[in-house]
Amino acid sequence: MEDKTFTISVYSENNVGLLNRISGIFLKRHINILSLNVSESEIENVSRFIIVVETTEKWVQNIVGQIEKQIEVIKAFYHTDEETIYLENALFKIASSLLFDEKQIQNIIKESQSTIVTVSRDFFVVSKSGRRSEIEELYAKFKPYGIMQFVRSGRISVSKEKMEISSLLLNELK
Repeated sequence: MEDKTFTISVYSENNVGLLNRISGIFLKRHINILSLNVSESEIENVSRFIIVVETTEKWVQNIVGQIEKQIEVIKAFYHTDEETIYLENALFKIASSLLFDEKQIQNIIKESQSTIVTVSRDFFVVSKSGRRSEIEELYAKFKPYGIMQFVRSGRISVSKEKMEISSLLLNELK
């Protein structure tokens, strides 16, 4: 089987130590987590982990099974890139002088469909949402001018197909 990128969605109660146990599942199998995001979900009092890994489908099935054995986990799913809509976010902090002295900076921002979030005397901050490749391309364009700070979020995603998590939870509560 061939390695592919998978997005794992884990719906869980928000309990201390769960993240550590979930990351341990990947550690035991020597599978690197490429991206991790934890947030509220569409269901009240339920958190959603978005974990991106590169592995075989057999391994991701095994991992999802192990994750679901955790007491606080309600349900876990996995999807390929083709089955999801996903984005990452990034912030670039750049010296303000470049915004006025280097006209190309303004063109880069415009062409990349980025947004200037704030401007101060010493720096300005650009925000970019998109695929990882788009963010990496913008990084490469800004790099020759000097990037004071850079941060990129983990992947956020929704599945193209309906995930029956809400009805699954209703059935469990009955």
